[in-house]
Amino acid sequence: MTTTKIRPIRTDAEYQAALKEISPLFDNEPAPGTPEGDAFEVMITLIEAYEAKHFPVDLPDPIEAIKFRTEQSGLTVADLAPAIGRTNRAYEVLNRTRSLALPMIWK
Repeated sequence: MTTTKIRPIRTDAEYQAALKEISPLFDNEPAPGTPEGDAFEVMITLIEAYEAKHFPVDLPDPIEAIKFRTEQSGLTVADLAPAIGRTNRAYEVLNRTRSLALPMIWK
């Protein structure tokens, strides 16, 4: 990677080329503070900016995130009781008939 080739990424072709250029460096990352390391860091920043603009990722819905995590961990609604409250309250939250309260979110 040479520093003279660094420029903004504006098209998908430029994005793909930037990915191709830096992907070998992930296995042997250049040392920070070196010219190669600085170029690598700048390219990563440019790629992240392009991805943020063209491939935005929305934050997950809190209830869906709880359901996903519960399922992935093999937990039951009863296992949510320490964080949410009694089992019936957990069902109300998961069915969206009760809102998440701040103490529930913290837990």
